[in-house]
Amino acid sequence: MKAKQKKKSYEIDMCHGPLLGKILLFSVPLMLSGILQLLFNAADVVVVGRFAGSQSLAAVGSTSSLINLLVNLFIGLSVGSNVLIARYYGGGQEKEVSDTVHTAILLSIISGLILCVMGVVLARPLLELMGTPEDVLDKSVLYMRIYFLGMPVLLLYNFGSSILRAIGDTQRPLYYLSAAGVINVMLNLFFVIVLHMDVAGVALATVLSQCVSAVCIVRCLMKCEGSFRLYPGRLHIYKDKLLRIARIGLPAGMQGAIFSVSNVLIQSSVNSFGSVAMAGNTAASNVEGFVYTAMNAMHQTAVSFTSQNFGGKQYGRINKVLAECLVIVVLIGLVMGNGVMLSGRQILGIYSSDGEVIEYGILRISIICTTYFLCGAMDTMVGAIRGLGYSVMPMIVSLLGACGFRILWIMTVFQWNRSLQTLYISYPISWGITFMVHVVCYIAVRKHIKKILGAAD
Repeated sequence: MKAKQKKKSYEIDMCHGPLLGKILLFSVPLMLSGILQLLFNAADVVVVGRFAGSQSLAAVGSTSSLINLLVNLFIGLSVGSNVLIARYYGGGQEKEVSDTVHTAILLSIISGLILCVMGVVLARPLLELMGTPEDVLDKSVLYMRIYFLGMPVLLLYNFGSSILRAIGDTQRPLYYLSAAGVINVMLNLFFVIVLHMDVAGVALATVLSQCVSAVCIVRCLMKCEGSFRLYPGRLHIYKDKLLRIARIGLPAGMQGAIFSVSNVLIQSSVNSFGSVAMAGNTAASNVEGFVYTAMNAMHQTAVSFTSQNFGGKQYGRINKVLAECLVIVVLIGLVMGNGVMLSGRQILGIYSSDGEVIEYGILRISIICTTYFLCGAMDTMVGAIRGLGYSVMPMIVSLLGACGFRILWIMTVFQWNRSLQTLYISYPISWGITFMVHVVCYIAVRKHIKKILGAAD
């Protein structure tokens, strides 16, 4: 009995009791997990920048937006599984939970293999299409190909952690990423400093550390009690569950991919300023990533809490979930974003000792980080809408409000005034516009759901 209670202690009852404490209990481990996951890439960047030079630093950085473009579509499917499992779990539908878990895990393996082949085959042509400079192209291709060999384990971890998030467990994924993060840093130092493997070393270290976190998450699911326990012999694609995961997850993935398209265009524009500007942009992007990840935890919190309360028919709590998540995310964005700005030179100095690289990084941080709370608020609105089961709507809004705007900006304003300041200012403007449209969409969705429920009664 005690063992069972111990296992249950990782779960959070999202449908009853005060919300604030539970939201923090859920979101803080998510923030820490996301930051640790970012440390995988940050360790790559720091070690490469310090011990292999600015060309290798630019090579690693030039792949990030392209990697996100290819990966985000499949990562979106894990969001679909999270929403579906949370809804079934909140409604006490144990068989539905089990079927969705086994569908999601098998789907992650298949998706990972597809991505692995795509990344290895398309690395060079896509990087050339982005205008990656010749002096970093070969290293960028090598890094990207090794990185994509780890896609099966990366997706397995992401889908597995989405299952645990659905039932309120964000603590164990944090433990697993902590172990993997330590291994990643140690391997980075060994491969680059001792074996002189350059970008190949940091890519290999990342893949091996991701294997550790994936093995841990699968082992956890296999030992869990209850409807979300994983039985390898029962892995099966249940068609109805796959379609529901896809209905929510594909638009979520497409939204991520669409954002990545605009980021690829921006990266291509940054590339035109040379490898030093690329290195500064890379370092700044990595620093910003820590702020974004902390805020993104509230997006995931809004998804899980909204889904469980919707499945448990606790409709009155849904607006409260959104309100508290918005307040927290704005505070995180303001405090962390401005904190990064104030200590920008010291932080960027960790990535590179080149003064010109640091100045390029400061330029980006001064515009992006001080307004980053707008991005957090925008994403939290998306999480609430998606948690209610509406995924196409935020995708369309993001397509038009953020990505479409940025692409139009690059084609017009940036062409008239080709500077990095002009390029970076497109971010906060697009976040503000998209957030306001999402607010209108959320109000419309709530009214539509209320009308449907009233008709059902």
